[in-house]
Order: sequence, then structure tokens, then C-alpha cells
Amino acid sequence: MKIEQIYTGCLAQGAYYIESNGEVAIIDPLRETKAYIEKAKTNNATIKYVFETHFHADFVSGHIDLAKATGATIIFGPNATTDYDIYTAKDNEVFTVGNIQIKVLHTPGHTLESTTYLLIDENGKEHAIFSGDTLFLGDVGRPDLAIKSDLTKEDLAGMLFDSLRTKIMPLADDIIVYPAHGAGSACGKNLSKETVGILGEQKKTNYALRADMTKEEFVKEVLDGIAPPPQYFSKNAMMNKSGYTAFETVLEKGNVPLTPEAFEAIANENNTLVLDVRPQKDFLSAHIPNSIFIGLNGSFAPWVGALITDLQQPILLIVPKGKSAEAVTRLSRVGYDNTLGYLEGGIDTWKASGRETASITSISANEFANRFKKNTLNVLDVRKDGEYKAKHIENVQHFALDYIDKNMSEIDPNKAYHIHCAGGYRSVIAASILKARGFHKVTDVAGGFGAIKKTDLPLTEFVCPSTLS
Repeated sequence: MKIEQIYTGCLAQGAYYIESNGEVAIIDPLRETKAYIEKAKTNNATIKYVFETHFHADFVSGHIDLAKATGATIIFGPNATTDYDIYTAKDNEVFTVGNIQIKVLHTPGHTLESTTYLLIDENGKEHAIFSGDTLFLGDVGRPDLAIKSDLTKEDLAGMLFDSLRTKIMPLADDIIVYPAHGAGSACGKNLSKETVGILGEQKKTNYALRADMTKEEFVKEVLDGIAPPPQYFSKNAMMNKSGYTAFETVLEKGNVPLTPEAFEAIANENNTLVLDVRPQKDFLSAHIPNSIFIGLNGSFAPWVGALITDLQQPILLIVPKGKSAEAVTRLSRVGYDNTLGYLEGGIDTWKASGRETASITSISANEFANRFKKNTLNVLDVRKDGEYKAKHIENVQHFALDYIDKNMSEIDPNKAYHIHCAGGYRSVIAASILKARGFHKVTDVAGGFGAIKKTDLPLTEFVCPSTLS
């Protein structure tokens, strides 16, 4: 028996490759499926099943493409209905993969179809659970994402309480827990950085598995402090339920080199977005006017999903050399399938053609502190709400990047703004958006709040994030 977690840091997502005696099951695959197919081929194995724990909201799964390419059967748990062929399993139904078995444990709560898969090894021992978004390490899945459900989040939280206590907690303490996500995912509140754990440890340390917890207490605690889901979550879930364009088609369409002339012509059509995915220092130094920065070297896909509201948005790319396919792939993982090409030769080719570039000033935290003490500055702290409340510069404006569209009316394009986040990635995203919308007096603070804390600027008293509601 072989179990391999294939973890993708940008999405904080774990897919699983399970092999026994020449047969393979894949759980929650990524959009691009070539790696799974090649792994099975190398091992002279056949992919028999593709198991989906639920309709994922934070990424587009590769289950449909993988089934078409291999002939594997797509398995969902009870309550799943789709616009393509699947096998809807019954609760406690068992599937054989080589010499092992995979048992369906219907665990509704995160969503109505949420299912945990229990792996039983060659000796008949219950070995591991693939818990999807039902159980994370340190947390459980948010119960507010069900598609077209007339149930409230409180109803779903109550279901999750029952699922955990009737299906998960009675299992042996030595069972391995393989969750769908780790820290960084918006599918829960307090996910661990660890991506594999032991059930017994979770029973001791996970707040949601307290043995003496009432259902009312569980509902209150699991819902407390949940931020609104990113706008793309419901759209990705519908793609996973209804189907999508084949990934290879998306890649072929988007991974097209364009001359400056062709690039500019397309950019001027159909409200096309020019998305610059280079490192932030390169963007700050020189970029195409009105382009938006979201760098590949950060939490690229989640920020694309949070900030680009239309999945059908036509996109042109500015990429580091050799990164065009990666950029198109990572966009497709969160449902952005309308990339139209990339600028061949990058910004250097653009400059060589005589076309205009723009830049954004970036200063050190020490320079920012000197300016702050000498003058009245308009400062935008673009971190998340919990980060800002925990500790911030005294008397500065909170302007969370997550809600930049909603909060544009709070700032004035005639004023100058200094922008910071935690480390310098999100501030450049925010600065690029503001500049594209006519805010030309923006300055980035390099190193963000991490660097600002080392200066002598007055900061608020620290408030532990766990005490914030």
C-alpha cells in the first residue's frame, strides 16, 4: 500500500494518491491531472477511482478531466448531484482498491454532500481517514458554503457536530488524519501548519472535538469569527458541480506568446485585464500602465479569486521568463479560464518597442517612520481585520485589501497615501489597484508591518487574535 499526499502551498490543499496491487484511487485532485496519470503509469498501475470529498469552493478539482483521461469512476458521497456522470455512494459503502478498502462515511456539515473516506489496510485494520473539509488539524470546516441550500449555517453547524461525534470521534486514536487543507486556507479559521496528524491528538487539542461540548456550544464556537467567504468560492463550487472546460484547452488558449503590438491590441479590447505576476520589486520598478500586480511568489490564486470578480474576465499576462504555463495553470485552479496570452520577452520587450511604462515608489520602514514623525501622512493598513485589530500604528486607516472594492469611497484620489501590509506583498497589490483607478500619489512601505514594528513609531497594545470575535 502506498499513500502519497500531493500538497500545493498556494492553495494550502492536499490531494492524495493511493495505490495497492496495481490499482489507484485519487482523492481531491488538482485541476491539472498529468502528474497523477504519469505517476500511475510509472508504477504500472491503473487509476480506478477518483474520490471527491465534496464540491470544493476554493479550487476547481481535476476529477472530470482525470476520469475522461483514464476511464476512472468519479465517486461522491450521498446528496451529490452533478451535470456529468458520477457514482453517488451510499453511507458506509465500501470500495476495493487492490488489496485495501475505502469506506464511505457521510459527514455532512461543511456541505450537505461532505464525505470522509476511511482507508482499511490489507490486514483489515482501519488505517487513515481522508477527511476533506470535515476535519482539519486544529479546526473543522466552515458550515456556511452549501450550494443552493435552504438550510442556515446554524443548521449545517449542527449537522457537522453530529457528523464529528457519530462518524469521526468513535474511530481509534491511532488513525491517521489526512485533511484537504492546512494553514492559509479560507475554508476554516485556525488550521494547523501541519498537513498530516493523528486522530487521538486531535481529540485532545482540537476545540471542536471536546468531549464535553454541547451542540449549542459547538455551533456558537464554530461560527464565531468566520469572515465572509471570498467571492469566488460559490463560483468554483458551481464549476465543480456543473463541469468546466478541459484544462489542456485552457492551457493551449492562454499560453500564447504575443508581440507588444498584438498584446496592446488585445489589451484595448473587451475590458481585458493586464495582470503582472512578476516579483513585486520588478513591478514597482517598471510596469505597463493600468496593469494590476498579483505575484506568483505569494498567495497568488486566493488573491486572484478574492479580487477579480468575473471568472470570465479576459486576462493578459506579464510573467517572469519561463513562467507563462505556470501562471495560466494557477489561474485555472481557481476557475479563471479566459487567459488570452502573455507578453513575449516581458517588460524589456515592451520598453524596446518604445511603449510607455509606469512605476510605484517604495520606501523602507525607517524612511516611512521619519516621514511619519515629521508630517501628517495618510496611511492605509491593508492587512486583514484580525491582523489590524491585533496591533497597528496608532491613528492610521484600516483599508483591508479583501474589501478594497467596497471601501474605495473612503479614500480621495487627490490625496497621497502610504500603503503597508504585513510583509510587502499585499501592499503592492493594493497600490497597483489604486494607481490603475487614478490614485497616482501612492507609496509602498517595503517590508510592511514586520519592518515597521522595528522602528520607534507608536503602536497600539497587542490584542491576542484568539480573543477577537
